[in-house]
Amino acid sequence: MTQTLTLLGIPVEFLLFACTLLGVALFHAHTLKVALTGLAVIGAYKFGYAGFPDGPGLPGLMAHLGHEWVLLANLLMLLVGFGLLARFFDASRVPAMLPRFLPDDWKGAFVLLVLIFVLSSFLDNIAAAIIGGTVAASVFKGRVHIGYLAAIVAASNAGGSGSVVGDTTTTMMWIDGVDPRDVLHAYVAAVVALVVFGIPAALQQHRHQPIAADVEPGVRIDWVCLGMVAFILVAAIGTNVYVNLWHVELADRFPFIGTAVFVAILLCSLLRRPDWSVVPEAAKGAVFLLSLVLCASLMPVEHLPVASWQTAFGLGFVSSVFDNIPLTKLALEQGGYDWGFLAFAVGFGGSMLWFGSTAGVALSNQFPQARSVVAWVRHGWHVALGYVVGFTVMLLVLGWHPHEPHRRSDAAPVPIALAVPVDPAAVNVPSAQ
Repeated sequence: MTQTLTLLGIPVEFLLFACTLLGVALFHAHTLKVALTGLAVIGAYKFGYAGFPDGPGLPGLMAHLGHEWVLLANLLMLLVGFGLLARFFDASRVPAMLPRFLPDDWKGAFVLLVLIFVLSSFLDNIAAAIIGGTVAASVFKGRVHIGYLAAIVAASNAGGSGSVVGDTTTTMMWIDGVDPRDVLHAYVAAVVALVVFGIPAALQQHRHQPIAADVEPGVRIDWVCLGMVAFILVAAIGTNVYVNLWHVELADRFPFIGTAVFVAILLCSLLRRPDWSVVPEAAKGAVFLLSLVLCASLMPVEHLPVASWQTAFGLGFVSSVFDNIPLTKLALEQGGYDWGFLAFAVGFGGSMLWFGSTAGVALSNQFPQARSVVAWVRHGWHVALGYVVGFTVMLLVLGWHPHEPHRRSDAAPVPIALAVPVDPAAVNVPSAQ
């Protein structure tokens, strides 16, 4: 039986988790060590005092890992697999062809953001941000405005928010059993946000450095590599649909989706050699994220605020400071959210600071000048505005409709807010200030 120790009314687990996330935010050069240390401390506390969700001591720990291992294994294989997928896509030479479609004035900068948005809908948002940064460095002659860098990250996160293969958070929802159609309406907010932040960012960049949209001579698309990208994505999506529609009883027992991705990659290796050099770094990043996911799974979710649109809106701002992966895990453990709203909030909200999403961290490796919170907020103000406006429009147009529990469990459900259509006149729209 579990017991909860509180400090100022807050369970100790949440305080330890907050310290871990704060450490991740402050010590960017040691994020893996911080995450593993946090996991060890929380695990020791649960083992020695509070007990695990499935019981105290070693039996409770083993039972908990027995529930979580499929999610963790799927995430590990997907994160590493998507890293290899991004290299296949880059090798297809499609990114090198993108400048051909860019207008010559400020609209070219905006169209590039739209292309990043579209890429991220079917390609991992980290890869989309890196590809976008590479193209931007080329067409803007290496002079990329920090406000535009923030917009690149925002476009990649917005594009992935409504797609279960476009963002790690939505992939987690998908693996956990959320229907892909239940996050699709996040695009209502994402498209609005793209317009709100994209036009000011494009104008910033055009004033800073006009576009030079020329394609290198002799560039040809490698259709074999492009076909392999499509094959891997179809394998992932098809496997998930098959398992969840026809073999429901197996979905929580084996990491089918991640395995399908790696089988598809191995089959593709018969035609093109994968860039295995990306695996160590991708695996290191995956272990970091999985440590935070496992920490989140140990939280006493019965003490969380009731799932509501206000809670989801607030999580967007929280995700700009703390990693959105564990926030998503906590929400999945709690249940009762409108998953489209949550996908947009935690997926796009992290764009408001450079370290709030993995896409931002990845892009800052290409552009070190982005590693300034003050400059990011000052010049990327339009990203926060896009979040507020996008969320508000989706709330007014669609209303808040929490989905039925997606997990097949006999556990008592966590109380949730009622699915009542939103009266636009009754909604207090948060200020963009």
